[in-house]
Amino acid sequence: MLAQASTGLIETYWVGRLGTDALAGMALVFPGVMLMQMLSGGALGGGISSAIARALGARRREDADALVLHALAINVLIGCAFAAALLLFGRPFYRALGGEGASLEAALAYSDVVFCGMPLLFAMNALASVVRGTGNMLVPALVVCVGVALLLPLSPLLIFGWGPVPGLGVAGGGVALLLFYAAGTAILAWYLLSGRSVVRPRGARLRWALSRDILRVGAVAAVSSVQTNVVIGGATALAGLHAGPAALAGFGTAARLEYLMVSLVFGIGAPLVAMVGTSIGAGQRERALKVAWCGAALAFAVTEAIGVAAALWPRAWLGLFGQDPAMLEGGAAYLRIVGPSFGFFGLGLSLYFASQGAGRLLWPLLGGFFRMVVALAGGWLAMRLTGRIEALYAGLALGLAVYGVTVAAAVARGVWFGPQDDQGSMPGRIEPVGTTARA
Repeated sequence: MLAQASTGLIETYWVGRLGTDALAGMALVFPGVMLMQMLSGGALGGGISSAIARALGARRREDADALVLHALAINVLIGCAFAAALLLFGRPFYRALGGEGASLEAALAYSDVVFCGMPLLFAMNALASVVRGTGNMLVPALVVCVGVALLLPLSPLLIFGWGPVPGLGVAGGGVALLLFYAAGTAILAWYLLSGRSVVRPRGARLRWALSRDILRVGAVAAVSSVQTNVVIGGATALAGLHAGPAALAGFGTAARLEYLMVSLVFGIGAPLVAMVGTSIGAGQRERALKVAWCGAALAFAVTEAIGVAAALWPRAWLGLFGQDPAMLEGGAAYLRIVGPSFGFFGLGLSLYFASQGAGRLLWPLLGGFFRMVVALAGGWLAMRLTGRIEALYAGLALGLAVYGVTVAAAVARGVWFGPQDDQGSMPGRIEPVGTTARA
């Protein structure tokens, strides 16, 4: 996940050499591309991995094999929908975000190419999530990491040109991403079709029961991904309105560290989806909970250590992006107050992934909603009453704590297991179909 997220940073580095307008255009498109990666790989991808893992745990091999085609169909269809929306309404959308003149044209040149290939991104992440659902984290990681390594020379080649290869400008960065998505999709498809995977794709009639098993986790998880972006976006707007450009720059720079926490916890969360899902499917409640709490403890320890370090030495992070004194001071204020709460974010996010494996996402969703209310509404009210932006940051820190405690308390209370589970029906389980499953 960290490697895939870095594709945007690689593109930004090279596009920045084309000038300020190209960089500004890229900045307009970058959040949308990141959201697509989060939705296809983390949200819908988690639903796919969860469904595969629970089917394998319950020894429903035919259903697990059939889920491959369902996963691909769902992800590609949603990818096509996003592609159509941005291709049709990209100009008014980027204009509403503040794009104008040359920067708007650069945004459209890059966005039109990238979103033309958005179904490829969704297909690649669908297949990667299928493999992760079997417990194999190595193959998807290798495919993505090797692809990102190839982007390093490919992006500047297509952006600036060399020899017989013409320079495509900002659109060249988009073409490089499409080649990365296409190659990743082809390699993962070959791996699944070659028989090396636990599951093997097979032609089957699409059934709502299997599609629902993916969507009831993936669709709710997509809402959770949007919640995270709404909190960051809303806080960015409040910081800019209250304290001006310097505080906005400091907040935005500091908040990038929180985004990196998502990628870091995904490294723990992807195995949690597979391990919890398999245990749930096999009816092993205690093992599922033990896996979840081990992962949660690890995520809390790692993210809390990073948050405390950022609070103690904020300029070590902020100085990577600039040396403006006002920016450094604004970002340091955020990290000193919010950094110590990063552990609760890691705690809640890891249990969110574990809940994906269990097929129960109501409380992670409610925890995200409580975080939004406390962070944005509470932070805004505190800032209005005190007149200090530090009050907003305190609201953000409290929101992270509320999120982590809410999800942890819910899992501890046993919300994964309803009364019906005592009679042998596990959460998220669908009735087996096919001769092998019945046998």
